[in-house]
Amino acid sequence: MSAKKTALTVLSAALLVPAMLVAPAHAAPAPAAPADGKGRPRKAPAPPASMSTVGGAALGQPGTQVNLLPGAPALPANLTGRSWIVADAESGEVLAAYNSHWRLPPASTMKMLFADTVLPSLPKDQVHKVTDQDMDGVGPGSSLVGVKEDHEYTVHDLWLGVFLKSGNDAVHVLSAMNGGIDKTVKDMQAHAEELQALDTHVVSPDGYDAPEQVSSAYDLTLIARSGLQKQDFREYCGTATAQFPGRQEAGKPREFFEIQNTNRLMTGAGGISPYKGIAGVKNGNTTMAGATFTGAAQQGDRKLLVTVMNPDGGGANSVYEETAALLDWGFAAAGKVRPVGELVPPKSADTTSHGSPAQSHENGGNGPTAAGDDSGSSGVGTALGIAGGALAVLAGGAFVVNRRWPRGRRGPGGRP
Repeated sequence: MSAKKTALTVLSAALLVPAMLVAPAHAAPAPAAPADGKGRPRKAPAPPASMSTVGGAALGQPGTQVNLLPGAPALPANLTGRSWIVADAESGEVLAAYNSHWRLPPASTMKMLFADTVLPSLPKDQVHKVTDQDMDGVGPGSSLVGVKEDHEYTVHDLWLGVFLKSGNDAVHVLSAMNGGIDKTVKDMQAHAEELQALDTHVVSPDGYDAPEQVSSAYDLTLIARSGLQKQDFREYCGTATAQFPGRQEAGKPREFFEIQNTNRLMTGAGGISPYKGIAGVKNGNTTMAGATFTGAAQQGDRKLLVTVMNPDGGGANSVYEETAALLDWGFAAAGKVRPVGELVPPKSADTTSHGSPAQSHENGGNGPTAAGDDSGSSGVGTALGIAGGALAVLAGGAFVVNRRWPRGRRGPGGRP
């Protein structure tokens, strides 16, 4: 396979931080409703009056939640996303949020949960010959990488197809290798429960529109943080371009074709400027979900995660523009805001209460509002090392999230 371009950033040490205090949040004005084709305001759907309080009571309130200290920059103007969140990727502090627990269709950002669940169980050098049955159920209009029946692919090839081209065909083949779609959905739901991503209800592993398939900006950020603990996950989500296997005819060399990551903040496609320090993670777009995106970036020692769901303005680039604006704000606001919540640890690493008791989507709780390998560890990541093959690095080094739990919470066996 030819050289792959990656967008990765720099490793920093893991340090425990004092327990975070969640002060009452300032509710900033809601964004203006977008206009229709005649310039008249459209009535935007309203978030639930009460949402999950996993991660802090303020996160269960509708509207913008932020605690600005003296000298803090104002939040970006004209944000149109129905839901968004800005969090420190390592400490887990939520710097600002807007309807972050609103259960909305996730589109292909659901593939982050798919990868975080399934990736550790399939050796990357395993070879699989695709059958007709493997491709059953790929929805019409799905994004595809170009997997062909009766052709062989490595697991590594298929994951590149998932992350770069958001290929539902690759997801279905990997799901078949994992024991089938039904088993994979159950595995994903169980992993979401373990991560305390309790807004998430999985129906299809690829994020294809399905009734009652929902997640939230909070959950998608939690899932991305878990995925970034895994070296292969970081490699795949940080790869800008790669060569994918094409047709294979007897007596002829295998054909390959180039695939490019659909994350425009990484590649600069569509007129979007590549974001400094971007390292992934995943974008999505469907009829029900609109545009969704979770991005990770690093500048200096600061690593941020931002998720934006279903912005109403600006066309295809709005989700990237609003993510970039929130990343800019988060880097500028470092040390100048009081957190409004936190990204909670997995259940296996935490036995304390967070906010009011949360209910699983599978066992009650609020209904939907629209039609792994080291998750139990102390959260200390390892440096990304890729053996073999030259790499063109856009941002230098390796983006590793050294996930830290607030002081006093312990992982398995009492380890801090």
